[in-house]
Amino acid sequence: MRKKLLAVILSAAMAATLLAGCGSTPDASDETAASDSGETATADNSGVQEITWMFWDDLTATEDLISKGYAETIERFNADYEGQYHVTTITTNLEEYYPKLNALVASNETPDVFIVSPGPNLTVYVEPGVAAPLDDYLAADGWKDSFTSDAVFSQMTYDGKIYAVPLNIAAACAFYNTEMFEAAGVKVPETWDEMLDACEKLEAAGYTPITISAGTAWCLSMVAGYLCEMEGVDLAALEDGSASWEDGKLESAAAKLVELSKYFQKTAAGDTNDVATANFYNEEAAILIQGSWAIAQINGSNPDFESKCGVFQFPGVERVIAKSDSLVMSSSTKYPEACTALMKYFTDDAAQKYTAEIGGKIPVTSVEYDASVAPAQLAYVMDVFGGAKGTFGFYNESMPSTEAGAYFDDTMVSVFLGDMTPAEAATDMEEFYAGNCR
Repeated sequence: MRKKLLAVILSAAMAATLLAGCGSTPDASDETAASDSGETATADNSGVQEITWMFWDDLTATEDLISKGYAETIERFNADYEGQYHVTTITTNLEEYYPKLNALVASNETPDVFIVSPGPNLTVYVEPGVAAPLDDYLAADGWKDSFTSDAVFSQMTYDGKIYAVPLNIAAACAFYNTEMFEAAGVKVPETWDEMLDACEKLEAAGYTPITISAGTAWCLSMVAGYLCEMEGVDLAALEDGSASWEDGKLESAAAKLVELSKYFQKTAAGDTNDVATANFYNEEAAILIQGSWAIAQINGSNPDFESKCGVFQFPGVERVIAKSDSLVMSSSTKYPEACTALMKYFTDDAAQKYTAEIGGKIPVTSVEYDASVAPAQLAYVMDVFGGAKGTFGFYNESMPSTEAGAYFDDTMVSVFLGDMTPAEAATDMEEFYAGNCR
């Protein structure tokens, strides 16, 4: 408990720094931004408006097909707007993304456009005024009308104003190796008991049943979120105090997590998300519990694996976890027109067709795409969405604050490691909510 309280204190300190540092961003002519090629970009005297875009992957080294598509969008934008606008990328890995972004915000070097996840991760940029409202830009030239519906903006709307633009939709699901399932005589599980039975049979057949990252806490937390959904945990009731984390539901969900973890790869505690995903497409494990965003990574790293990669909904629940990558514009950018033009490129027909046909994610616009050339897994994901009775967000992105989400993540990792019992986890979460969230 003491170590976790220290983590919360550090998070609060970082948030305070963020709030103190949300002044204006210097013009790109006054700063130097690192590009993927190692070059620098500065505004010159030719009148070119120089902007920066920050992303959570290395666009020059990645095998992820979605990231490659983003790189193509940046190149296309720079070519089409040569002499008028130019964007320079700032990239890092996912684990370091938000700390580095927050450091830039705190030092008055906020990127002109940057990517976020919806929920508290967006709220921390909306509340202090770092993120710009986008309604006027979306209304111009019918941009907003190109999206499938207003519902895609629901997690990005605050007090009636939209603060981010979604790029795609993805679902958390389970990928499985169809050949391993067949060899082990396993059918796709639809209930919790069938999931455990499938893992038992896979293990008996000599396969590692599940690969997952506990070294990247949100991956384990995603599974815990599904288990909480299975047990009927109500986050809204927990926040307003009409329910308690100690009502037995979290304890039962955490006990199920421990039960399932018997079938994880032996290195799960230290494996990163990338390593855990590679275990799957390198055929070292039968099941990967991840999101459909992993399709681009799986197919980009091992194209031959696509034919034996199936998808099923996490068993025992009726709803699916859904989320999107989203773009935010800095409220202090000196070139909002250039930023808007860039954001439009990410949602134009070329980019959205790529999202579906190459990346395997669901487009957010009404673009027509050729389903016959899209990754096979996309059709399976669409079936999962079609069969679900609704969606909900990541648990760590659905709580009152980023600190609460991180606390939940860490608690689930502690349960997995055996440092905390399911009952202790429930008490710990209740104490945290009582002191911080109500």
